[in-house]
Amino acid sequence: MSKFDKMYLDLCDKILTEGVKTQSRNGITYRIAHNHWDFDLTEPTGEVDENGKPKYKKIVHTLTCKKVALKWATLEMMWIWLAQSIDVRWLQERGITIWDKFMTSEDGYYYNPDNGDVKFIGKEFAHTIGKSYAYIMKNGCEDPNTDQVRYAIDKIINHPEDRRIIVQMWQPPFFREATLPPCVYEVQFMVLNGELHSFVRQRSCDTFLGVPFNIAQYCILTHMIAHIAGLKPGKMHYDMGDVHIYEEHIPAVKEMLARRDKCLDNEVELWLNPEVKDFFKFDTSKELKDIKFLGYENLGQLYGVIKA
Repeated sequence: MSKFDKMYLDLCDKILTEGVKTQSRNGITYRIAHNHWDFDLTEPTGEVDENGKPKYKKIVHTLTCKKVALKWATLEMMWIWLAQSIDVRWLQERGITIWDKFMTSEDGYYYNPDNGDVKFIGKEFAHTIGKSYAYIMKNGCEDPNTDQVRYAIDKIINHPEDRRIIVQMWQPPFFREATLPPCVYEVQFMVLNGELHSFVRQRSCDTFLGVPFNIAQYCILTHMIAHIAGLKPGKMHYDMGDVHIYEEHIPAVKEMLARRDKCLDNEVELWLNPEVKDFFKFDTSKELKDIKFLGYENLGQLYGVIKA
């Protein structure tokens, strides 16, 4: 099986064995406090380039024990980081519906389908998630003349020694007008010895549905930024709090665990268009023309209900 399959299935087994049953705001979960993973983002090919430097493959860590929708994951990440949009229609235009339940209605209210709560976000935020994710990226930077993403990329390229290259989305004053506070709430970047490393922090981790999606997203994001900065991808360090499985997903998780011996031993290779030199110039259409996933094989889809 792949390295990530083993890490992931071991975590699922741990939650089912040790998790504390808890009534949360949107269902019963079995939860543990914390999990941490480190991922190498490259794999040597054993060859050298024209300059005598070792060649490597860009790796996206994903599962073979079930299918992960890598294009959806990439487009959702692009919606936040590249398009810097909070408009759910951007995703709908690309066939992605997982954020529909968090969309503010035409009248400016958010009607929470999980618990029936009603919250006024503002008519100007109709069809959006309000002041969350990309809104905070654009409006929560210490430099009022730029946004957090551009600020971080500028530091990575022009001041790689900086120890403050952090995109921070956990800013509670915004949340009064948000339908959902960020789950992945902080990413720190570090340049060391010509390699770009990322440190990702997630506050709430739906292990069955969200975690495989998020792991793939931030692998891909780190690769994209390393690519435009002319750096080798290094490691992604992923820190998880409130790691849980929803009770209604347990049968599917057990089915997935039963697939352990059938898992495939392959890593997904990422291709990025070498012609793209600007992070904001990557194609964000449904076709993802500048990104390809090579060699992804899996044991098929398992279904569930998206929560956060």
